[in-house]
Amino acid sequence: FGASVVDFGWQEFLSQSPGLARKMSHLTNQASAKLSSCTPANAMLRHFVVVVAATASSLGIGKDGKLPWRIRGDMSFFKKLTSETRIPGHRNAVIMGRKTWESIPSKFRPLSGRLNIVLSRHPESLRGQLPEQVAVASSLEEALAMVAPGGIHCDQVEDVFVIGGGSVYADALRSSYCKRIVLTEVTPLEGTEEDLGCDTFLPRIDGSAYMRVAESGDQVDENFRYSFVTYERRATGAAATDGPPQAQAQPQAQARTNPDHAEWQYLDLVRDIIESGVERGDRTGTGTLSKFGVQMRFSLRDGSFPLLTTKRVFWRGLAEELLWFIQGCTNANVLAEKNIHIWDGNGSREFLDKRGLTDREVGDLGPVYGFQWRHFGAQYRDMHADYAGEGVDQLRQIISDLKANPESRRHILTAWNPSDLPKMALPPCHMMAQFYVADGELSCLLYQRSGDMGLGVPFNIASYALLTRIIAQVTGLQPGDFVHCIGDAHVYLNHVEPLKEQLRREPLPFPTLEVNSKKTDIDSFEFSDFVLHNYRHHRGVKMDMAV
Repeated sequence: FGASVVDFGWQEFLSQSPGLARKMSHLTNQASAKLSSCTPANAMLRHFVVVVAATASSLGIGKDGKLPWRIRGDMSFFKKLTSETRIPGHRNAVIMGRKTWESIPSKFRPLSGRLNIVLSRHPESLRGQLPEQVAVASSLEEALAMVAPGGIHCDQVEDVFVIGGGSVYADALRSSYCKRIVLTEVTPLEGTEEDLGCDTFLPRIDGSAYMRVAESGDQVDENFRYSFVTYERRATGAAATDGPPQAQAQPQAQARTNPDHAEWQYLDLVRDIIESGVERGDRTGTGTLSKFGVQMRFSLRDGSFPLLTTKRVFWRGLAEELLWFIQGCTNANVLAEKNIHIWDGNGSREFLDKRGLTDREVGDLGPVYGFQWRHFGAQYRDMHADYAGEGVDQLRQIISDLKANPESRRHILTAWNPSDLPKMALPPCHMMAQFYVADGELSCLLYQRSGDMGLGVPFNIASYALLTRIIAQVTGLQPGDFVHCIGDAHVYLNHVEPLKEQLRREPLPFPTLEVNSKKTDIDSFEFSDFVLHNYRHHRGVKMDMAV
């Protein structure tokens, strides 16, 4: 940034000659207005690149008209990208909205070495307020025409960059002339994206229109982690839009930059269910599309952790729920007190009464997963009772057997207890896991009788991957594979459109998981013992739970 010496000298000269300055400003405005009005509607426009910095998940780009961060590495990258040219004597153009122009510190305006074009709905009134070397246009199309062949500023303009703000980005992403997006993905090192208080957001990047083709490694600033990601326009496909999902076409399988990524198994299964699943009724009355008998496989080697990246998955929630299972707890209020509300619906008064559990306390889920894992066969009384020493502690037994006889084919953990099903708020969906040891590695196969592909299955994948990591550590084994088998794999009808949005996204590299190596007892783990590294994901996809 920063004005050039030549620019400064010219401005200084005009400041000493107010009459000449007024005359030149008048002539410039007159010429610009005349040429702008003559721009033909069907003129060939220039392709351009969108350059933007946004929060990695929610795509927040601004707060109160300013950037919510100051990242030196990103500023240097922006200047280099938008300033450097391949041909000596050429320059690039930067197109921005009026508010973006005003957000740039005055000492850095106009951005030096580049043609600055400012967009305004009232270009005539704005022209007199800007330096004479700054062009003004009434729309993105008019700005592109200015730098197109035959345009008023076509000479020696090499590349064109759109640099903000929110409404300009929205127009740019919809434009067929946008050939590339260069996105700086920003993640706060402390707190959450919500803490930044962004009030302006980038529209989602449509995977059917743009392909993620390159990504830098993570870099760390004083308060933020960031990386540079490049999207290229696909040869075919509609432009990005921030319109309602139902306006989008049926998601099609797309060209893949990372075809071996394990997350494609999940995405392809969802797509297959939406396109060719059988429509069926269900307990909730919502209706589903369903396939019977499907399988996915995820490697847990080298710390890889299968937490889906095409949407944000509630990592803390699933980890705390697993620890709640391991504790043998059946009290949904324990999770709710930690602001984890995934069991609230099934523990509500209304739901319990509908199940015939009218004398059950709110939040008492009955002998569900954790109870069966730690006290299989014990007589269930209520969520407050002490069951120490009662029933079969399957989890302890499996750990003992894995150490004593790793090649056994009987390492089975089951939550399906027919005699207890009527007492449960919800019969177990993920009902049986088998553990398998080969070459010093522990693998797990989960059989799930019923899989809600939109909400439940992403949780289940990560939950049992985490359980496998924990058991591997306490038995002195290395993690191997997690294999997920689902009986009735279904998409609820009210999840179809949100999932179509997710299907347009390209998976990012899975994060890695570090488990506290000092912990070797199954009952000693806490959430702080798990450190997730480099979980980068697309923004969340809102889906309502069918109860």
